[in-house]
Amino acid sequence: MSDGYEPDTFGGDGQEEPVPGQERTFAALPPAQGRGFAESWWGRAWLKALEDTALDGQQLKKGRRFAREGRVGAVSVRPGRITAVVRDREESGYRSDVLLQELTDGEWDRFLDMAVDRAGHIAALLDREMPPHLVEDAAAAGVDLLPGIGDLDPECACEAWDHCPHTAALCYQVARLLDQDPFVLLLMRGRGERRLLDELQVRIAARAAGHAPPATADGPAEEAEDRAVRGVPAAEAYTAAGILPPLPPVPALPDGPGAAPSLDTETDPEPGVDPTALEMLATDSAARAHRMLAEALSPGHGQQPVPAGLTPGQDAVRLAAEARPEPWIANRLATGSGRQRAGLPAAVRAWQYGGTAALAVLDEEWTPDADALARARTRLAGAWEDDEAPRLRAERNRWTSADGTVQLRYGRDGRWYPYRKESGRWTPAGPSDEDPAAAWADATAPADV
Repeated sequence: MSDGYEPDTFGGDGQEEPVPGQERTFAALPPAQGRGFAESWWGRAWLKALEDTALDGQQLKKGRRFAREGRVGAVSVRPGRITAVVRDREESGYRSDVLLQELTDGEWDRFLDMAVDRAGHIAALLDREMPPHLVEDAAAAGVDLLPGIGDLDPECACEAWDHCPHTAALCYQVARLLDQDPFVLLLMRGRGERRLLDELQVRIAARAAGHAPPATADGPAEEAEDRAVRGVPAAEAYTAAGILPPLPPVPALPDGPGAAPSLDTETDPEPGVDPTALEMLATDSAARAHRMLAEALSPGHGQQPVPAGLTPGQDAVRLAAEARPEPWIANRLATGSGRQRAGLPAAVRAWQYGGTAALAVLDEEWTPDADALARARTRLAGAWEDDEAPRLRAERNRWTSADGTVQLRYGRDGRWYPYRKESGRWTPAGPSDEDPAAAWADATAPADV
């Protein structure tokens, strides 16, 4: 199957050359042994129009048999016409055409405006579906999409005046194409998929800008004003519940994230691209996706606040903490985090203890306001008995031991973060706690605990 302009391989029909994007040519379909010609409701409606129109049922039976045996060649679809060469049992080939009235510009305007008003119709078409309410809404707008009795007009080189086996075979084969893609029907009615979607996009953009497209020759200015009304009527939204199919069941959580693809190939990478770093990012992305899915499937997830996004610097620390990168990648992450290589381990440890909140406490020194400072001092005073309280020197949000080796940091979240000095640097010593005594215990515990 090919989209867009295809050369007219039939010739001699006196028709104008097709506009690019306004003709599609489908390769001959294989025989249809043991199956019906239409599975979708709109495909069956197409065949009903054929069967209600044809006067000779025997001709239809022969045509159905020709189609079932795969005697219909490539099918060309263009506005108002479908064409194919059909071979009979003597292997004679006959050019066969079936004509269908195109919609007028005014009818297309009404159809497009209806589709823009109901976004679900556009989504259905993009999913290669034509729900009944789309056709019903189009009919309510005065646009008949599906053919009715007498709408399928045959022309065949065998010179039959009614539907012959050749045109019938073509219609049965086209029903199979319609099953796969309802845009085939819309092309027959005058608009190809690309043109149709472009025109929908223009209307959507105009609607978003707060004005409708100008009125056409087929519609007064009042209709253009009506089309500018936004929103969905309440009655339509309410009744849609009985039309839309039920949601699919919740997917099962995989046992674990998928394996990252190997980029170790014979092809050299582009300059500046590190395959090892890309593999690490792919592995990390899979792990995050699995974790996010697990959270989404957990009870009460919908009531949880949406987490704030990470800055590039925070995400660089997260990668260093969770992906355990090679040393040369860690150097790049340290630069991305805005830190020196020597400062990255403390940031990684802070992340492991408390994520973004702990990372902020590592980086930020701030002065609590009077209320926050009073709460902090009250908690410190109540954490120990008078003779057990450590001697602490207060400076802004930090309380440091007299010997300068242990520190409690008071976070903006009202929690206490333990720190100890290692190799001349203040380093996170444990998770935060509401009790300063518990945080102090972590800070003063042996480093290997």
